[in-house]
Amino acid sequence: MHMRLKKWARPELDACPFYIKEPWTKRGTWRGLFKREAPLRLELGCGKGVSTCQMALNEPEYNFVALDINTSVLGVAKRNAENAFKGIRPVDNLLLANCEIERIAGVFAPEDAVSRIYISFPNPWDQRRRQEKHRLTHTRQLLLYRDFTVPNAEIWFKTDSDELFEDSLKYFPEAGYEIREQTRDLHAESAHPNYITEHEQKFTSQGIKIKALIAVKA
Repeated sequence: MHMRLKKWARPELDACPFYIKEPWTKRGTWRGLFKREAPLRLELGCGKGVSTCQMALNEPEYNFVALDINTSVLGVAKRNAENAFKGIRPVDNLLLANCEIERIAGVFAPEDAVSRIYISFPNPWDQRRRQEKHRLTHTRQLLLYRDFTVPNAEIWFKTDSDELFEDSLKYFPEAGYEIREQTRDLHAESAHPNYITEHEQKFTSQGIKIKALIAVKA
């Protein structure tokens, strides 16, 4: 996601109690950063956190960590979380962190025991330019996630890209995941609660169908 630099974002994040400034120092200890023990869910590339905040607010029985590489975007996510939780409860089951997801092995460890990963509208990367290895659903990345997830952990994936979706249908089995559910028209066929991201709103308004799948670590 491209966003103009927001000079206020870094100071606000540094003062934010639910922002983790140096996530690599928390490797193996994420569960203990929350006030209460609960299954841990991880979002890779949370963007402005539009769907993230609603998910964490509506599902207090889970703890969430939301990652993004862009601190300006995370600043907006921080404000969105504060607004979503305002007058209801403190932001107590959501942590935000700045992280390059290709290096996630240095941030999460088996002890963190993540039970579900969300990957929503990641950069599809151009296969013709041999950039596909950077995809968050590429076999190489999926193998990294196996190291810090529990048995039968789920990955919930959404995209507007036909090419990325079709390629991902091959990546998941290659990395030892079983695709339990898949759809090429999420809004018409989903049987699960769907928290809509800012990208999803834009693509849907343009008539683009949302592709999605749920894969389980075998």
